Amino acid sequence: MMTLDPQAIIIRLLALLPALTLHEFAHAYTATRAGDPTPSAAGRVTLNPLSHLDPIGTLAIIFLPIGWAKPVPVNPANFRNPGRDDIIVSASGAVSNIAQAIFWALSIRLLGILAPGVIISQGNYTLVAGFLSFMILINVALAIFNLLPVGPLDGHHILANLLPFPQSQNYLLFNRQYGMLMLIGILFLGSMTRLLGYIIVLPAVLTGYFLAGIDISSAMVGSGIW
Repeated sequence: MMTLDPQAIIIRLLALLPALTLHEFAHAYTATRAGDPTPSAAGRVTLNPLSHLDPIGTLAIIFLPIGWAKPVPVNPANFRNPGRDDIIVSASGAVSNIAQAIFWALSIRLLGILAPGVIISQGNYTLVAGFLSFMILINVALAIFNLLPVGPLDGHHILANLLPFPQSQNYLLFNRQYGMLMLIGILFLGSMTRLLGYIIVLPAVLTGYFLAGIDISSAMVGSGIW
C-alpha cells in the first residue's frame, strides 16, 4: 500500500518525471527517425516533461501501481517500413524504462560498494535507497503495464504487427471497439483487488531484486516511500 505522506508523494513525483518523459520521448524520437514527422510537428520530440505528462495518469501513479502520459501522435503510414517500424516505435517506450531501471539498479550496486552508508545506515535502508528503489519499480512497472496487449497501450500495436494479416485486422477492430473498456476494467479491478499487484508490482519487485541485489520493496517501506 502506498503511503500518502507529502514527502513520499513529492519523491514519487520526482521519480515519475524522468520515467514518463523518457518513455514518451523514446516513442517520438524513434517515430521521427523512422520517417514520421507527426511527433515533431506536435512538439513531442523533447525532454520537457510538461509536453508529455497527463494529469490523470500522473495522479494515478501516486495512488495506484500504474500510470501513463499523453500518447505521442504517430502516423505509421509515414514509416519507411510500416510493420517493422511500428513494432520498434511501440516497444521503444518500454525499452527506455528498462534501460532506466538498469541504470538506477547499477547506481545502487555502485553506491553499495563505494559508499555503503548511503544505502544502509544503522541497519536500515536510507531515503536514497528508497528513492532509487522506487525509480526501479516505477520504470519496470511502466514497461510491463504498457506492454499489455490491450488498446490503446503499446503492447497491442506490437501484437497486431506480429499476427497474420486477417487476425491482425480482427484484433485491431476488437481493440478499437473494446480496448479502452477492457483497460478501464483492468484498472478498476486492479484497484479493488490484488490483480495489478500480481501482474505488475510483484514482477517489478522481483526484477528490481535481480537488478539491484537488494529487496527494493523493503527499501521503499523502510524509507517511508511506500
